Amino acid sequence: MPPKKQKHKKRKNKTKKNWDEPDDIKRAPHSIVVFRGNVGKYIEALMKDFRRVMEPNTASSLKATEKNSIKDFVSIAGPLHVTHLVMFSRSELSPFLRICRLPHGPTLTFKILEYSLSKDVVSIQKRQNTYDKQYLTHPLVVLNNFAGEELKLKLMTSMFQNMFPSINVAKVKLNTIRRCVLLHYYPEDGSVEFRHYSIKAVPVGVSKAVKKLVSSKVPNLGKLNDISEFIEKSGQFSESEAEDDPISNVTLPQNLAGRGAKAGAKSAVRMIELGPRIRMELVKIEEGLVDGEVLYHQFIQKTEEEKKVIRQRRETRRKNEEKVRKIQEAQRKKKEEVKEKHREKSMEGMKRKQNKEALGKFAENEEEVAEDDDAEYYRSEVGQEPEKDLFSARAKSAKSSLSGPAAKRAKIEKKKMEKNTKGKFGDRGSAKDSGDSRRKNFNSGRSPKSTGKPNGRVGFKGASKVQRKR
Repeated sequence: MPPKKQKHKKRKNKTKKNWDEPDDIKRAPHSIVVFRGNVGKYIEALMKDFRRVMEPNTASSLKATEKNSIKDFVSIAGPLHVTHLVMFSRSELSPFLRICRLPHGPTLTFKILEYSLSKDVVSIQKRQNTYDKQYLTHPLVVLNNFAGEELKLKLMTSMFQNMFPSINVAKVKLNTIRRCVLLHYYPEDGSVEFRHYSIKAVPVGVSKAVKKLVSSKVPNLGKLNDISEFIEKSGQFSESEAEDDPISNVTLPQNLAGRGAKAGAKSAVRMIELGPRIRMELVKIEEGLVDGEVLYHQFIQKTEEEKKVIRQRRETRRKNEEKVRKIQEAQRKKKEEVKEKHREKSMEGMKRKQNKEALGKFAENEEEVAEDDDAEYYRSEVGQEPEKDLFSARAKSAKSSLSGPAAKRAKIEKKKMEKNTKGKFGDRGSAKDSGDSRRKNFNSGRSPKSTGKPNGRVGFKGASKVQRKR
């Protein structure tokens, strides 16, 4: 027997769930990190590392092209709750980093002095501590040495703090804090150091052997008589694993991920660098979004008069742009009105055409019904079948009289004939008048060319023939 065909189960369309983000995620700052222009492969790699630092509240897989302008990013900032735009660029002198507060500014421009990629930082470490779960939560930001009353320090502090979500110390879960961003300000040269670390807690006061047992690593006890020899054996500490600084020792209030990191236990906090490293200096602060009044510039200082002239020039340019925008808006509305009128006119023409077609079809149906009635009447009265073309010829003649191109041509030909007829008999009168005059001449027995004398034999042919017949 042939094998039975398997019946395919129909897939049911699943109802789509309306996923809505929680309010705390909506309120959290979000960022877009891109590069502008031709920056090279190393700056592009640095941009990707910076995206990794800003996760999870960033567009990790965003692919921006050269055609994308800053207006495009600003237009999507509102629906996606984006608060900051970070742009990497490169000039002939140095690479630059711009941090913009969306949607109205300010904009901080940094000159990148030195940088190291994440892969270079991790490759020099003996024990690497990187895993994907680190990037499921936002990092903790730490600012050092940013105290001061200068405008640039206040703006830098505000910008760096607002790039990352705030932490409620009373409600925070220590397990969610797995990374740290450190920003240190050097007042000597005005540069800023950027570092990225992973946070880890390890037990304090435990030998290397006990750490191995706690971390579920089974040691080699083949050469020992008892496990106590392994634990009490001297020389278990190396220089790199000596006791930590007492300042870094803390008592954990909550359990942490990892062996031995329990609540109430004394542990040492260790930071393992993940990269990238960036050393940069502030060059310029602009009031707007990559535009507007310059609040601070490292190299150029302007007087109050120059600033006033620049403000007036900017205000004039803004007014001109507003004027042009209004003119363009008026032209656009006018074009839309003309387009709407044309559309309404076209719709009216289409409706008239449809009505004509409907009337034509109705007339054809009426003629078919009339033809059927005539044929039926002929059968009932005569008792025979009518000839094939008896009623169809009349229907065809009626159909030809319907509206259409043929009817229009017939009307035009009829008008031409009437004009020609009037022109031909215009001097002698119409054809009816000439016939009447002939009829009078015939009754009087005179020819058309006679001088009034009767003559029975001379006349036009029609008269002589009638006389002969009489």
